Amino acid sequence: MAPESFIIKTPCSSANIGPGFDVIGLALSMYLELHVTIDRSKTASEHPLNCRVTYEGQGEESGDISLDPEINLITRVALYVLRCHDQRSFPVETHVHIKNPIPLGRGLGSSGAAVVAGVQLGKEVGQLHHLTPERLFDYCLMIERHPDNVGAALFGGFVGTYLKPLAPEDVARTEIPLSEVLPAPAGGIDTGVKPPSPPHGIGHHIKFPWATEIKAVAIIPEFEVPTAKAREVLPSHYPRPDVTFNLQRIALLPVALGQSPPDPELIYLAMQDKLHQPYRQTLIPGLTAIVESMTPATQPGLLGVCLSGAGPTILALATGNYEEIATKIMSYFAEQKIQCDWKVLEPAEGTQVIRA
Repeated sequence: MAPESFIIKTPCSSANIGPGFDVIGLALSMYLELHVTIDRSKTASEHPLNCRVTYEGQGEESGDISLDPEINLITRVALYVLRCHDQRSFPVETHVHIKNPIPLGRGLGSSGAAVVAGVQLGKEVGQLHHLTPERLFDYCLMIERHPDNVGAALFGGFVGTYLKPLAPEDVARTEIPLSEVLPAPAGGIDTGVKPPSPPHGIGHHIKFPWATEIKAVAIIPEFEVPTAKAREVLPSHYPRPDVTFNLQRIALLPVALGQSPPDPELIYLAMQDKLHQPYRQTLIPGLTAIVESMTPATQPGLLGVCLSGAGPTILALATGNYEEIATKIMSYFAEQKIQCDWKVLEPAEGTQVIRA
């Protein structure tokens, strides 16, 4: 039997897009790739859980990425899917080579992409052909509770997402099912018990139109903002006027970004936010100056600027003059002695499986 090989290709994503906090996500054209080879003709493997993991890309030099299939986020997510279907390990013999250009901890959905790719990996190696994208979304949301990033990475495009309120018996769970496949202390030992499958229909999504003229300029500072830290600075309660401010703009934003030709003034106004960016400015030097000074009136080609996810990446939507826009935004970071990279990205398709 010839070895089986395929590639899982998952886009990065930008969440929030201004006022769409925890609601809106945009898949972008930078891709996490899993190059998978399975030799099902073998009967034994020398690797833990029958899986060899190799890696190249972001975090490689720092050693932050574990190659242990019980610890690596992608493979342990795949194990969760497999164990929900009575498969305790990977097929003999599985090799997962990870290529990851997505910066870690920079607000471009690196963990969301890993979760989506991991769920897709579990489906493919387990030959679980009955799992639809909508059902895979349920698995993703038991691990990554932010539907905007995983929804964009799974389905692609410009999406609105929401979580369904869980039934009382699901709320009562003291552990998420992933705990069955995490090593101690993160989730305890592997008990050998089949983890409970996710409820059906945890989250839903809808795709919004996107004007083809619009591209995203991502300015990526060379420091990380952990999502947990970015959440800590947010208040537990918001003033009613601030909530109303965001609701008014989120009602306009999907329509504004779908119109051709784009209306710069409308998009700029619709991308303003009072629920997360003002509170995260303490974590991201220069953010306030960038958001307040970069306008369509002062910068040709610019439509609007916002924090990408939890940051620190800045996302500028534009129809042209991309390098000029990136250079100007990077100058604010340079004043704080922070170096940046930048990329022009486009809306991307969702996760794909490519076979030779």
